[in-house]
Amino acid sequence: MREKARERCSEQVQDFTKCCKDSGILMVVKCRKENSALKECLTAYYNDPAFYEECKMEYLKEREEFRKTGIPTKKRLQKLPTSM
Repeated sequence: MREKARERCSEQVQDFTKCCKDSGILMVVKCRKENSALKECLTAYYNDPAFYEECKMEYLKEREEFRKTGIPTKKRLQKLPTSM
């Protein structure tokens, strides 16, 4: 759920990351506005019932597939090497 929310709030994530890189050790003070915007965006998704249901259905689908195959989604999606 967190990963999907970060993807959808990518603009705020990029702004906050850029601010942190530019500010160095003073990022705590200088990046409050960007951090607040990021938190607001993420919280909006976390509190959205439709987004929650979408993530829940995706999780249940992945869990069902894992129970059938015994292979985690991340490993199933990795490509096998073509030359051995």
